[in-house]
Amino acid sequence: MREKEQSHKADMEEETTLQKLRSKATEFLLREDWNESIKTYSQFISLCQQQIFNTNQKSDLLKLQKSLCLSLSNRAEARFRSRDLEEALKDCEEALQIDNTHFKTMVCKGKILLNLNRYSLALDCFKKGLLLESHCNNGNLEMLNGFIEKCKKLDYLSRTGNFDVSNWVTSGLSGICPELGEFVGNVEIRRSKISGRGLFSTKNIDVGGLILVTKAVATERCILPKSSNGSLGENAQLVMWKNFIDKVNESTSKCLKFCHLITKLSIGENEEDLDIPDISLFKPETKAGFFPNEKLDVDVDKILSILDVNSLVEDAVSAKVVGKNSDYYGVGLWLLPSFINHSCIPNVRRLHIGDYVLVLASREVKAGEEVTFAYYDVLSPLSKRKEMAKTWGFKCECKRCKYEEEMQSKPEMGDIERGLERGVDVGCAIFRLEECMRRWVVRGKEKGYFRASFWKAISEAYESDKIIRRWGRKMPALEPIVDSLMEAIGSDERVLKVLIRKLKKSGCGFGETERAIKLGRGVYGKVVKKQALRILLELGVHE
Repeated sequence: MREKEQSHKADMEEETTLQKLRSKATEFLLREDWNESIKTYSQFISLCQQQIFNTNQKSDLLKLQKSLCLSLSNRAEARFRSRDLEEALKDCEEALQIDNTHFKTMVCKGKILLNLNRYSLALDCFKKGLLLESHCNNGNLEMLNGFIEKCKKLDYLSRTGNFDVSNWVTSGLSGICPELGEFVGNVEIRRSKISGRGLFSTKNIDVGGLILVTKAVATERCILPKSSNGSLGENAQLVMWKNFIDKVNESTSKCLKFCHLITKLSIGENEEDLDIPDISLFKPETKAGFFPNEKLDVDVDKILSILDVNSLVEDAVSAKVVGKNSDYYGVGLWLLPSFINHSCIPNVRRLHIGDYVLVLASREVKAGEEVTFAYYDVLSPLSKRKEMAKTWGFKCECKRCKYEEEMQSKPEMGDIERGLERGVDVGCAIFRLEECMRRWVVRGKEKGYFRASFWKAISEAYESDKIIRRWGRKMPALEPIVDSLMEAIGSDERVLKVLIRKLKKSGCGFGETERAIKLGRGVYGKVVKKQALRILLELGVHE
């Protein structure tokens, strides 16, 4: 009799302990203290599972299983809020094994899958949730229908690449950034003649065509104060870099896919020995199950090397599009764009919207052609590009650099460069450059190479009415210069800006000028319609 009383007393104590843990965990959840909530629910779940193992009474077993299901669901919610998505997904799967009609868990699973960019699987979860009508009040129905529409939209974008941010642009870039889904177009990863591995187009792509859209593993942004000499504050940059590293570490520790994919990126050494990953690994529908089940132990030094080689700075046009000021500075890590090599005759450019980067064709890209963008300013002379390449740790050997290397032996080139350094009239420099190209019978893209190298002087000349009047017909028309630049280095917002200002001065409406529209497509892509493109072009002129 005494043993029975002691057993009953022990059961009551365990029940009291469970109730206290559950109440405490729920309190943390309501207070949005996700870490403490996860910790306390884990204790409750462990004790609950132990009791289930030791229980023979069917009524007690059902009660414990119900409590376990709810606790797993709540821990999944807390893990979801703390961005530990894969562990949260495991909790949902375990809870649904106990009760596959548990409404709250089904919705939580849908939200997790949506954040993992598995749009069709998320859609299935929300549809199943909708069928559980007994649990759906009006608020739940509205929420579920909203998630269903969102999943359908993102799934469509992910499959087709038919992105359109026109409404956001025409609203003055106000409010939150538009929702974007991950998209991988007609590209593959192959060995590159430029360096190591590269991204290659498998089909012809028109100017402005979308190549890929992908979300960052992590980003860090801030307003960096400038020092007295005009450079960005060194201490602020160090703090920003540390925060960025911490975010990358956190993302890789919580996501099996990120953890494995980041190890496939280059650290700048032994490029030829690196494996060629299949492009399917980077597509949004790829599940974590495609990767080994254990998380890799990536040491800090390797992470630093990976970030040093592969992180991207959000460029000026991107900062403008997201409405940031001139002191805005952002850095991020995007996995698939890390395989894109540099060229001084790039054929793609990137556009940043929120945490997403859109890679689009800045000129026509042929099937089989390697996709390249500029790591540094390609509207610069060869000598300056060489200096910038050194800071990146490589030597560019693209067609343009090789051609200009050969032409460096021409004494006239040195004379023009030295003249500009001494402050000679830029109109004179352009006239001499054009005369040299005529004598040397320079044709096609080669003209664009020279003009790109002397763009600073060209832009200064064509934006000065005084210089234009002085040199008159001795200077070529701006339009053929723009055409040659676009053919050689693709679209650039600075060239576009000079062209539009010239059109406005001459009284031509740039909206009806196909050259400006085509150049604008190469800068902003086909993700905006004509009216929205005009707004962006106006912003570019007035900034």
